[in-house]
Amino acid sequence: MKNGLYSIHIHMLDGVKGRDSGVLILRDGVLLGGGPYFWSRGAYTIRNGNSNNGPSKHGTWKGELVTNQHTPFADGFARPLFGGVEATSGFSGTFSDDTAEVFGTVLVAGHRSLGFRASLKRLAEF
Repeated sequence: MKNGLYSIHIHMLDGVKGRDSGVLILRDGVLLGGGPYFWSRGAYTIRNGNSNNGPSKHGTWKGELVTNQHTPFADGFARPLFGGVEATSGFSGTFSDDTAEVFGTVLVAGHRSLGFRASLKRLAEF
């Protein structure tokens, strides 16, 4: 997993209609990011695959993050899943060169867990 700025697209699972998009900065095991309504911070570890020529550009990764809402929804009929409450998540997945896929679970308000999947694409290196 290369350090950089990534776009992220999240889709909720478990029969819940919900999605979000934003950006994440991944740098040396730390992730920071957000979008128009939420921000997240967390940590991750990677495990590179091996090939005959040394480390591969493919591997697995896992991590955890905390998400908070920074701006209320303008639409009064929108029902945010996190609704101003801090949510913690754990995830694991795979990466390949400049993309990654993860599946995870978010724990909302300490009592409701929901599955999600997310796709990441590296936009810039730093």
